[in-house]
Amino acid sequence: MKLLAVIPARAGSTRLRNKNIRNFCGKPLIAYAIEQAKRHPRVDRVIVDTDSQAIADVAIAYGAEAPFLRPAALATATAGINDALLLLLQRLREKEKYVSTHVLLLQATSPLRSDEDITECIRVMEKTKATTAITVVSTHPQLHNLSPNGEIVLANKRKVNSTNSQAWPQGYLQNGGVYIVKTSAFLLEKEIETKHTYAVISEKWRAVDIDTPEDFVVAEYLYTKKDAIKKDITDFN
Repeated sequence: MKLLAVIPARAGSTRLRNKNIRNFCGKPLIAYAIEQAKRHPRVDRVIVDTDSQAIADVAIAYGAEAPFLRPAALATATAGINDALLLLLQRLREKEKYVSTHVLLLQATSPLRSDEDITECIRVMEKTKATTAITVVSTHPQLHNLSPNGEIVLANKRKVNSTNSQAWPQGYLQNGGVYIVKTSAFLLEKEIETKHTYAVISEKWRAVDIDTPEDFVVAEYLYTKKDAIKKDITDFN
């Protein structure tokens, strides 16, 4: 496995300005993903994919590479990560003759992700037919949407004649922590979530994905209390 770690970090966050390089418990938020990728023994390279020279400079200061700036067209609020990753892989192949077997995508906005999450996703990739492995968390199985007029609509169409959640099949949500995709499958399907996508279940308390000021405050609090939280969970079990 030749594992390329990619940390996407566009500059134009509308809900939380400069969130990727905002101070988070003493360091820029993006530093946590960079340091985590660098210390994992299976990672070959760590690249930050950004449209911002300021973010690139911070990334380089913490030991990552930032060999290319993402074009503005791929850094809008509506631009998807798939196209940006396709371009990055193309640039690496054409300009450096570098081709990975797998891509590890780590979002800077998931600072509570554990090293074990990455290791377990790698294990799933090596021990199953998975072409993608992602982290998820359990959630209430009766998922709901809201109609434009505010009416509750059941998103999960599976009918179970019980109001007891334990009678329902367990539901899961992506937590944005870890994505690993086989490079050949990604290039073929043009999607990080490929046809054979397997899940690794993470702990709920580590599932904060920072998009808003509220998320940032909650994540900082959980990060500062993480050792105590781990101990309390162990004691409960």
